[in-house]
Amino acid sequence: MLTISQLAAYAGVTVRAVRHYHQIGLLPEPERDASGYRRYGAMAVVSLIKIRTLANAGVPLSQIGQMLEADAPAFAEAVQKIDSHLREEIERLEATRKQVTQLAAGDSLVLPPEVTSYLGRLREIGVSQGLVEAERDAWIVVTARWPGLIGEIMAGKLAQLEDPQVVRLYRVLSELFESDTGEDDPRLEELADIMADGLERSYASGEIKPGQMGHDDLPFDLLDAHVVESDPRAQRLMTLMRERGWDGWIRSKRLAEPPG
Repeated sequence: MLTISQLAAYAGVTVRAVRHYHQIGLLPEPERDASGYRRYGAMAVVSLIKIRTLANAGVPLSQIGQMLEADAPAFAEAVQKIDSHLREEIERLEATRKQVTQLAAGDSLVLPPEVTSYLGRLREIGVSQGLVEAERDAWIVVTARWPGLIGEIMAGKLAQLEDPQVVRLYRVLSELFESDTGEDDPRLEELADIMADGLERSYASGEIKPGQMGHDDLPFDLLDAHVVESDPRAQRLMTLMRERGWDGWIRSKRLAEPPG
């Protein structure tokens, strides 16, 4: 006959587990001997090993009792249900693991390859990491709203990077983004001049046409707000752009008459 500690050791569980199984009625509690100690026989060992095996296989303790009492067909059916549940859990965990692994991928976590390539190109032309991260967050908003248009949008953005003025724009933005100056920083005037010149050229060539901006204002409002949240000096830059006849940041619109 075995003591509770011997039984636990034999079955490969803890004494605490044995006592818990007694408490929930999963393992019958034996009679005590004259000294008041529990004594266990071979059947207790068999039952405890079965309980441990089922528990290690992921069977909830609430179901183990029924399975131990089931006939062969019922037991096989219960095992099949548990197997299906485990397969679903494995698939869920694999998906979670894939997401966790992607955390190390940085930009590609929530962005398509076209955008990550564009962000890589920004780094190549010398754009600061802080500004690249701000761009990345903005493209997360755009991708969520227009996933089917990202390929076309990115092709246009990459083409723009062939323009020396656009490259200069990004470099000045990088310098400004990494500095801690106020709204009187002269680079804001330079940025406004570059941006207004580029918009005027696009407008003159027909790339920007009145009424061609779409009717979904919310994403653009979010993006403009994101710019200001990233750097409060962007509000001053927008004011400078209005002085040059353009309103907005992401979706700039030509004013009928520049403020005089």
